[in-house]
Amino acid sequence: MRYVMDCRKEPSESNCSLTIAGERDEVLRAAAEHAASVHGHEDTPELREMLAGVLEPEAVPAV
Repeated sequence: MRYVMDCRKEPSESNCSLTIAGERDEVLRAAAEHAASVHGHEDTPELREMLAGVLEPEAVPAV
């Protein structure tokens, strides 16, 4: 299953519009790196736990 992390759904001073999609572990890793490098958060287990809580399954388009 693929997951999505969408910065537009979280408040930020930069009004970030990045969306990350992929396998759960890929998205968590990329989202943590993004949160640290762009938003100034420290990449900690607590940050990754918070990010894991807001991951959403990717919507599958109807065929």
